[in-house]
Amino acid sequence: MAKTDIARRVYNHTWKLDPIVRSLLDTDFYKLLMLQMIWGMYPKVDATFTLINRTTSVRLADEIDERELREQLDHARTLRFSKKEMIWLGGNTFYGRKQIFEPEFLAWLEDFRLPDYELSRRDGQYVLSFPGPWMYTTLWEIPALAIINELRSRAAMRSFGPFALDVLYARAKAKMWAKTERLKALPGIRISDFGTRRRHSFLWQRWCVEALKEGIGDAFTGTSNVLLAMDNDLEALGTNAHELPMVFAALANSEEELRQSPYKVLQDWQRYYGGNLLIVLPDAFGTESFLRDAPDWVADWTGFRPDSAPPIEGGERIIDWWRKKGKDPKQKLLIFSDGLEVETIEETYRHFRGKVRMSFGWGTNLTNDFEGCAPTETDSLDAISLVCKVTEANGRPAVKLSDNPAKATGDEKEIKRYLRIFGEKGRVEQLVKV
Repeated sequence: MAKTDIARRVYNHTWKLDPIVRSLLDTDFYKLLMLQMIWGMYPKVDATFTLINRTTSVRLADEIDERELREQLDHARTLRFSKKEMIWLGGNTFYGRKQIFEPEFLAWLEDFRLPDYELSRRDGQYVLSFPGPWMYTTLWEIPALAIINELRSRAAMRSFGPFALDVLYARAKAKMWAKTERLKALPGIRISDFGTRRRHSFLWQRWCVEALKEGIGDAFTGTSNVLLAMDNDLEALGTNAHELPMVFAALANSEEELRQSPYKVLQDWQRYYGGNLLIVLPDAFGTESFLRDAPDWVADWTGFRPDSAPPIEGGERIIDWWRKKGKDPKQKLLIFSDGLEVETIEETYRHFRGKVRMSFGWGTNLTNDFEGCAPTETDSLDAISLVCKVTEANGRPAVKLSDNPAKATGDEKEIKRYLRIFGEKGRVEQLVKV
């Protein structure tokens, strides 16, 4: 397959609208898995998703043209799953299971379209939210983030000539390939692409995925991006995300229900999925409290994804918990995925090698690392910490505490209530870069 000349493609930007998201499959796999459970068990729950820019020094509304943003969001609302995509979803094997998606769910999905959005400006930032039924609004998270990040990249490169763009992408490719060579030197390592949400662009993510496929061979286990998985004959990877416990907690009618909500999520998940899909995401309200109150059956799950604690510290905490539950950590899996740099991957790999099975979901620093690559000095191509989180469920505020207080989201009063119930032990403030 002929490779796209990304620099030339960016420079020859003559279309009235160059869509950033061209397929509803251009999303993360865990979104479709969660959607099936939401569709099947919680079709009457409403959930609002809201854009949150944690890099407050970057004024998105000053960098990105509102008309262009609306055009891209409106275009995404015109998309439908194609016949080819539906056949692939229905007939493919995921995590060793055929027909992971129910025929009734796929029939519903054929007519799916993204719902309307609300957009305004405030203090140099976009106020972008997606209210409505949870089983519709949930699929806005990934395309919304991809659109805003790529519009920001396009704006930063608008003044670059063809040679400047050539230099930019040549440097970024060399930088990424150097990382690939370092990872190739780690025997038995397992790397996957988790970089859809905050990528520089779709074309750049595709280049990174194809480069990893060639560069590290079998050590590259797949991608979270469903469209890239389909197009490149790769495994589509991903299980569940923070939105599930956040919504369940918001719907709780008592403090005890709130305390038990993280485990209710897992029970519902297990009804739909088993085997390698049984991965615990423990940090929505703090890993310490999750492990403290977790039922014994949680230790039977395949593994954990420690998402916001320092990887070595978080991994050791989980290994110690497995041992206390009588489980052999060597038979368990840790998936590391939070803001990984190649140095962090190397250090974590060396620390845990031989102690536990592990894999790495490489995100923003794979698909959006352009620091120092521009031929003129600029920080407009540097990745920022941009998320799209559930902020309300059935009219109630939703909260994420996280192991890192800097990543907490929600109403301040509600955050304090959650901290009183779940506790603050084990939460460590760290700089959130991406």
